[in-house]
Amino acid sequence: MIRDYSVYELSLKEKLFFFCAGYAAIAAAVYLFYNSAALSLVSGILVVRLIPYVKRRMAARRMDVLKEQFKDMLYSLSASVASGRQMGEALIEAEEDLSSMYDKDDLIMRELRHMKVSMIQNKESDKALLKDFAARSKNDDINDFVNVYVICRSMGGDLEKIISHTTEILTDKMSIEREIRAITAQKKTEGRIISAMPFLMLLMLNIFSYSYIEPLYTTLAGRLLMTAALAAAAFGIYLMEKISDVRI
Repeated sequence: MIRDYSVYELSLKEKLFFFCAGYAAIAAAVYLFYNSAALSLVSGILVVRLIPYVKRRMAARRMDVLKEQFKDMLYSLSASVASGRQMGEALIEAEEDLSSMYDKDDLIMRELRHMKVSMIQNKESDKALLKDFAARSKNDDINDFVNVYVICRSMGGDLEKIISHTTEILTDKMSIEREIRAITAQKKTEGRIISAMPFLMLLMLNIFSYSYIEPLYTTLAGRLLMTAALAAAAFGIYLMEKISDVRI
């Protein structure tokens, strides 16, 4: 069970992959701008500064996956409650319903399995388990659903009607968010292509017209210009990622 979905710990395999890929990318970029193997090899160590960024991106991706899987869980809960089941029974049935859609190691299946075991063996309440799930998920939609359910249980409202209405609202909201992500994904791809253009142009010049840019590698003024160009390119990549990182 994941204690906090907003915190991602890289596995050894992931650490090796990102370190090797990041080291190679940074070393290649530095060599392209300075034409120095020694500086390139040393600069590749800067990849360690990117590990926190990678963790944040992986955590955000995992939270998006959880939210999509939670939508299917909502449909199952709504149908079970509408047929007269209590929430605890609906959660147990949800694991069975979703087993045909997800593997046992998928996020939502692990959460439902944990709830099932806790309710049957440890006699924990469904309300406490859902509140714990919402707190760990760090997701507004999950928190909203659980809060509505808790209030409904406390106030004695029409559980079937309220959960059905809440499910409809949340699934509509998730569908809109998915459409927005699909629209921005294309722009993000275009931005990354544009960010790669300076590196590609410099690579082409090195291959086909090295004599034209040789002074940039052999003179002090050229080195300073290359440093400024590399800094500008790196800042452009950072800015593009910040602008295109739409969090809904």
